[in-house]
Amino acid sequence: MPSTMGRLRRRLLTPNVTETLLETRGFHRKTPEAQNLLETIGAQFLEGYGHAMAARSTAEAEERLEAVPERFRGFAYEGAGMAYAVLDGLPGGGRNGVDRLLAGRGGVHAYMVYVGIGWAMGRLPRFRWAKVDSLDPLLRWLVLDGYGFHQAYFRTDRYVHRKERDERFPWPAHDFPGYTGRAIDQGIGRALWFVCGTDPGLVATTIEAFPEERRSDLYSGVGLAATYAGGADNAELTALREQAGAHRGALAQGSAFAAEARLHAGLLMPHTTAATRVLCGLEPEEAARITQEVRPRGTGAGSLPAYELWRQAIAERIAARTEHR
Repeated sequence: MPSTMGRLRRRLLTPNVTETLLETRGFHRKTPEAQNLLETIGAQFLEGYGHAMAARSTAEAEERLEAVPERFRGFAYEGAGMAYAVLDGLPGGGRNGVDRLLAGRGGVHAYMVYVGIGWAMGRLPRFRWAKVDSLDPLLRWLVLDGYGFHQAYFRTDRYVHRKERDERFPWPAHDFPGYTGRAIDQGIGRALWFVCGTDPGLVATTIEAFPEERRSDLYSGVGLAATYAGGADNAELTALREQAGAHRGALAQGSAFAAEARLHAGLLMPHTTAATRVLCGLEPEEAARITQEVRPRGTGAGSLPAYELWRQAIAERIAARTEHR
């Protein structure tokens, strides 16, 4: 059972669920079904956040996280990742909570936990940000993806409508500083799936208003969100693929990431299978296998980190695989 201090932390530090309502955020409401899906995702994220805030131990938090329905469990772990990163950053709040989460059942949700750390960066002062040097050097770019999502979700006018970027972003890992804006854009793209209410036409129109050099990363984030979260039928997914045009490879890469994240956690859903088939032209198992086959071992080359080389290799392998079918 949560301690008195845990219940107090949860009450004081957990955002109100009304902050995730589409009407509150001013996001597009495509259909009641799509609205309910996106708001449920937000509620389950905060539920996971609250479990981590209130729990006496990581094991207690995991017990509650594992009770979340499979479709939304990854989002709950994302919320838990944010909560532990917040606690780690507060004076007396906790120590190494993120590490303990990743060492336990959260390890299979590493993609989502890392993204959750990025959410915490959007809420904490910079001198309280998590130390990311100990994180997987390949996956830790997902922290910036999470930061980008947070900024686009809660500061939509600035990051989506005005299309601002964080210049000279103080990336705590201090490696490949020229890539930080691109990683943040991938998170902004993921948030566009929520901002646009899972409406592919509105997503495409919104992305087309961004500078051309940012669109590939934005489409990658959209592909990940459309595949992991769902909310679009086959006809809409087909339209999204066609609208992506020259950025179809980035869309497929994001979709493959989502397939791998769900399969690795044992949370494959029918909507993920449908999206991977349309956006990648592959079964989710094959798309996920490609992400592992081309996973790099080095740190990067020139101005590009291994993470970006990995993303490029995934897109190229998917394109080569589908061209011969």
